[in-house]
Amino acid sequence: MSTAEELNTLLVSNFGTDPLAIGPEVPLHQLRLDSLALEELRLLIEDRMGVDLDDVQLTSRDTWGRLVETIHGKVAA
Repeated sequence: MSTAEELNTLLVSNFGTDPLAIGPEVPLHQLRLDSLALEELRLLIEDRMGVDLDDVQLTSRDTWGRLVETIHGKVAA
């Protein structure tokens, strides 16, 4: 499973996001990810994908594509 597919699965299964709403240019706030939801997503990603995201700065204004690129870079490292 690719990084994007895993992240999509996390978002849909844990936050009830419509899979058709997810796209690379979509800001995270349009996916109903506020600061609290982003922190929960961060913990889910760390647990499921075994990466450390302490140095990653994400806000709800960042795009889904940026999140995927950031996580993919961490997984590949």
